[in-house]
Amino acid sequence: MARVIRVVLAALILLPLLAQAASIEIRQFDDPVTERRYQELTATLRCPKCENQAIGDSDSPIAGDMRDRVYEQLQDGRSDKEILDFMVRRFGDYVLYNPRLEGRTLLLWGLPAALVLIGALVVVLMVRSRRQASARRLSDAERARLDALLNRERNE
Repeated sequence: MARVIRVVLAALILLPLLAQAASIEIRQFDDPVTERRYQELTATLRCPKCENQAIGDSDSPIAGDMRDRVYEQLQDGRSDKEILDFMVRRFGDYVLYNPRLEGRTLLLWGLPAALVLIGALVVVLMVRSRRQASARRLSDAERARLDALLNRERNE
């Protein structure tokens, strides 16, 4: 009975390790440049199923499919741009961590710069208006009131 318990415990401990080992993908590349391109592309493409996870780091089936496609296209001699274009056509712009600069993404790229410029303009206008307000001459009524306050403090 003790032997059965040991076997069951060993299976429970080793089963997750075996499952993880089975999910490791081994790719064969002709040269290190192609392997580096594969690593960069799988780090550049986002998994459509996972939240902010690259396909190179994701265990989801769709990420595995995407890695297979990247590998196949690299083996076919396609360029990085062609591979990225294929992935965007198939899965949409969401798969790119850095969206391309196009007409429909101009707002996405331009909005942060526009907000910084607007903020700087607001700060400049506020500083300028405060300087003008402090440099403004006092009216006769304001000067008389100020003199009265100063005289009252001296008399006290």
